[in-house]
Amino acid sequence: MSNTSAFPEGFYFGGAVSDWQFEGGFGKGGRGLLSVDFATDGDQTNPRQVTWLDARGNRGKSHWEEPLPEGATLTIFDDEYYPSHRAVDFYHHWREDIALMAEMGFRMFRFSVCWTRIFPTGEESQPNEEGLAFYEQVVDELLAHGIEPMITICHDEMPLELVKKYNGWAGRKTIDCYVCYATALFERLGSKVKYWLTFNEPNALRGVCMLGVTNQSEPVYWQAMHHMFVASAKTVKVGHEMMPDALFSTMFAMSALYPASSKPGDIFAAYQKRREQYLLIDVMSRGAYPNFAQQVFDDCGADVHMEPGDTELLAAHTLDFVSFSYYRSTVVSEGDTFHRLGGTPNPTCPKTPWGWAIDPLGLRYTLNELYDRYQKPVFVVENGMGAVDEFEPDGSCHDTYRMEYLAEHLAAIRDAIAIDGVPCLGYTMWGSTDLVSRSTGEMAKRYGFVAVDMDDKGNGTLKRSAKDSFHWFKKVIASNGSDLTV
Repeated sequence: MSNTSAFPEGFYFGGAVSDWQFEGGFGKGGRGLLSVDFATDGDQTNPRQVTWLDARGNRGKSHWEEPLPEGATLTIFDDEYYPSHRAVDFYHHWREDIALMAEMGFRMFRFSVCWTRIFPTGEESQPNEEGLAFYEQVVDELLAHGIEPMITICHDEMPLELVKKYNGWAGRKTIDCYVCYATALFERLGSKVKYWLTFNEPNALRGVCMLGVTNQSEPVYWQAMHHMFVASAKTVKVGHEMMPDALFSTMFAMSALYPASSKPGDIFAAYQKRREQYLLIDVMSRGAYPNFAQQVFDDCGADVHMEPGDTELLAAHTLDFVSFSYYRSTVVSEGDTFHRLGGTPNPTCPKTPWGWAIDPLGLRYTLNELYDRYQKPVFVVENGMGAVDEFEPDGSCHDTYRMEYLAEHLAAIRDAIAIDGVPCLGYTMWGSTDLVSRSTGEMAKRYGFVAVDMDDKGNGTLKRSAKDSFHWFKKVIASNGSDLTV
């Protein structure tokens, strides 16, 4: 594929990761236990599980996005593999990893801070100095290489003690703990970091953010969401007061969603499902619950409690830009009952090895959707292709399929900017260095430009090596996106 149109000057090309899939360093530097630390490895046919002991001392496992049995306690066992404990060990390889990003020419790196590395239980009176110093080193190294840091304050995780004590985000007290944590980051890193994401994919909250929560019903979900809305607004307020030039967003899962046919029932079903996803962005970007929110609550029996001042707070402290992940497109039919993230894989599109529909035009469609609705700059902070990479005896990886996927999606962003007039700030490819899959807990599902020598059970040297896509993306950035040829 060939094109000669460059991206706007200042467009951010880069990569993105999360701490519990990438960082490792379990138990190091004062790091406390996270909700995700009890999740085992898995694969497409054997989903991730969490390990526990029940009230009688019996050992068991549950699907990692389901509530625990009554009386069970999350427990770590020596004979299980828990990927978040080591991940791919950025904790000990951060200088090397950042040097590889710099070699590619990254203009931005989006990463998340591990909450329990700053506040091990979530309620300490003072932050953990060793944790703050680690992230300050990372930020300083990025800046030394000309790479703009973007920090996700909470990426699908929370301190275990807050889950146990307050039922996670279902408890209002968690708001204060989160704002205290964010404020500590602003005090230490605020003069060096301009871009902040308050949360990652809150529309997927029922998974990892609520591990160990005994009641994960739909009404509890919406109450937890309201608490996250308030926490974000309070954090944006504090952040803007402390760092007037800082820009805030939340990252939403917003892959394309279409009606399965031209039948009016299918069209309206898709419209309703999309509005449920809009609901979250409406509150955080527009500053108010939309007109259809009450119907969503009524349909599931939710009675969302709001305290005095919540409405005014949400209205006054909205997001500065809208960031989102884009991986696929799905279709919805009348009568379908699906998880809130979408419908069935789009049958008209080719699929990744994990069954995700490859739809580059859907990215342009989604960019236009979001800008039409919110009239705020947008940012593609996650996109990529999970694939089974084959490695040659010399360690090389000829991942042409990844380059083709990324070239088509970057061309869609370019068209949204140049033709449609969408102000898109940048593109950070998900898992720019190989990491542990969120959904399955495996290493076989690889995204990165940089390979990490590690298997699904954590075995390997952790050696980093460049795939062919590494050199291709370096060329893309050097040309400011004008050369997408594969």
